[in-house]
Amino acid sequence: MVKVMVQMYPVIRAESTEERRQMRPMGRNVERFQEAMAGMPDILKAMDDLGVWGVSSIEHHFHSEGYEVGPAIGMNTGYWAGLTKNVRVGSLGYVMSVDDPIRVAEETATLDHITKGRCFVGFARGYQSRWTQVLGQKVGNVATLSDGSEDDERNRKIYEEQVDLVLKAWTEEAFDYKSDLWEYPYPHDEGLEGWFMGDVTRQLGAPGEMDEEGKLRKICVVPAPYSDPHPPVFIASNASIETVEYAGKRGFIPAYFSSIGRCASYGPRYTEVANENGFNFKPGQNQAIVRWPHIGQTSDEGAQMAMDWSSDIFMNFYGPLFPDWTEKGQGKTSQEDILGLMDKTGLFQYGTVSEVRDYYIDQWKQLPAEYITLIYHYAQTPKEEMIKQLKIFMEEVKPALDELTDYPDLGQAAE
Repeated sequence: MVKVMVQMYPVIRAESTEERRQMRPMGRNVERFQEAMAGMPDILKAMDDLGVWGVSSIEHHFHSEGYEVGPAIGMNTGYWAGLTKNVRVGSLGYVMSVDDPIRVAEETATLDHITKGRCFVGFARGYQSRWTQVLGQKVGNVATLSDGSEDDERNRKIYEEQVDLVLKAWTEEAFDYKSDLWEYPYPHDEGLEGWFMGDVTRQLGAPGEMDEEGKLRKICVVPAPYSDPHPPVFIASNASIETVEYAGKRGFIPAYFSSIGRCASYGPRYTEVANENGFNFKPGQNQAIVRWPHIGQTSDEGAQMAMDWSSDIFMNFYGPLFPDWTEKGQGKTSQEDILGLMDKTGLFQYGTVSEVRDYYIDQWKQLPAEYITLIYHYAQTPKEEMIKQLKIFMEEVKPALDELTDYPDLGQAAE
């Protein structure tokens, strides 16, 4: 069965781009942010009732325009955990080219305990220079898209090292580590002297944490995750082949923010690499596709939903992000033009239930992904409408995709 995830930021509501301009900076508008927060309990309860697999947040900062306000994803997921009983909570994800890996390991392991294993963790490389180069300046991060440049390689190197450190902190009782970025403990080579609990730590702490000379030689990150060996790991990706292969080697779940053509091309490579590394995945298993559906009673109503809920962020955020979209969008102002551009991306769908369902069936025949991540741009999409959209998807679209997939709850490494 397909596992449905919902991505929430929130997007701060505005009646139009003009209102967003008049009320700038919308990202700091207290009343509208409160409005978005106030609707979350009802949405999370609906997810629980409808059988949604998971809800996620994404780390973004400085969104003064109000488009993706997600600066505190650990707090979001902790809050959502308390509002739900069944739905899994997590991230998609922590931007590991800027974050402190020890803090991420601690925070996510704690969430894993709060939920008794009802959580997942996502990692992303980071592409938004406005904030990643502020938060990542101490580790030398430069935000890039996957262009193979020197900056791109530097970003990937930092990202992969940081993710590996989270895994070490999750799975190793105590460890030491040294690189150009980090020393654990600090200082690493000399060992830390003067730890006032040294004698106690030598007797009660992790073996090897203190040496016989009274120096701290390892760190012990607590708590260990509730899940064994750790929560499921998702990787946010636009389906670059490097990221697909990276995820496959580790059994991570890639979430493709890309058209079905690229997903269908790279999906088999993911399965091949994963199975070469001891996993036993079927085609599409342990992979996720990300989509933005708008389902109306008529085709025109679905199109109007796409305009009301997604056209603003599409033209002002997604468009400038992707140069080819921006070029195609120059001078485009009519509803027909904007909808045409949204349709060409392969990410946005609008129409009746049968139209959207048939669209997804065709995509799942090309890559029968185990997961689908839905983005509704709440709270630009009103709470009541988002709940209706979820109900339609879960009851009238998902069953058709379930027939094309047959996977256990989570793929496991081969014994």
